[in-house]
Amino acid sequence: MARRSNPAVRIAQETAHNAMFDADGKPKPGVHNMLLKAVQIQRPLVLAYIRRLQKKHPRATAAQLAAIAERDYLRAVTGGGALVGATAVVPGVGTVASLGLSAAATVGFLEATALYATSLAELHGIRLTNPEKAGTMVMAIMLGEEGTALLGTLSGQAAGGAKPADVWGNMLSKSSIPGFGSVRKKIQHAFLKNLLKRQGTALFGRALPFGIGAVVGGAGNLVMGRAVAQNAREAFGPMPDTIPGELTAAAGPDNLTLEGNTLGSKR
Repeated sequence: MARRSNPAVRIAQETAHNAMFDADGKPKPGVHNMLLKAVQIQRPLVLAYIRRLQKKHPRATAAQLAAIAERDYLRAVTGGGALVGATAVVPGVGTVASLGLSAAATVGFLEATALYATSLAELHGIRLTNPEKAGTMVMAIMLGEEGTALLGTLSGQAAGGAKPADVWGNMLSKSSIPGFGSVRKKIQHAFLKNLLKRQGTALFGRALPFGIGAVVGGAGNLVMGRAVAQNAREAFGPMPDTIPGELTAAAGPDNLTLEGNTLGSKR
């Protein structure tokens, strides 16, 4: 006997889709800007996070700090997805309200990803003082080989040639990069296309009623988070033997602190 579909699930999916996309299936105005802004993390927040890890683990190597950052990242994005999904069972929280939380969770996922990826860059000695360049690097890492190959074209070297951390460090630290705008647009286009395709299922899942969203949201974020972590490890290559640059100095009191699980940004 064929299983009957739950009309509530269909309605939730349609409501979620209509809130994010227009009649032609294109993201509504403001969605792109929201997603792109989420990956442009400010460097002081990244340094504050790394120094917080150093205070907790004063003898940790760069590789150990990177492993701790990855663990925190996966815990944060998985917990965030599950928490948002669970709100769908609360009486009085309708599908539209739940979708609003889903959109917030998507931004939270991207901000956590930006903090993790940029922290990894700093541990490799890459100083990303420009949020736009940092965001471009984060998008490239989320895309995997396609994104890192596009970044490689800026330096005139294909990905996999010289050590990626050295190539990116020299390139992204420059105040002016020939062709950066064009490559950034290509990375943006591919990033948004892939993100909306991948995040769409998780977004709709978190808007489903009766607690189903708690499972879909957490599981979806874990899969995406693990993929990001693997992409980052492959993109940056082996960790350096020593902690580079200003991070070697003893961390003083931070004016900027990251609350909660340390994987959020203050704007």
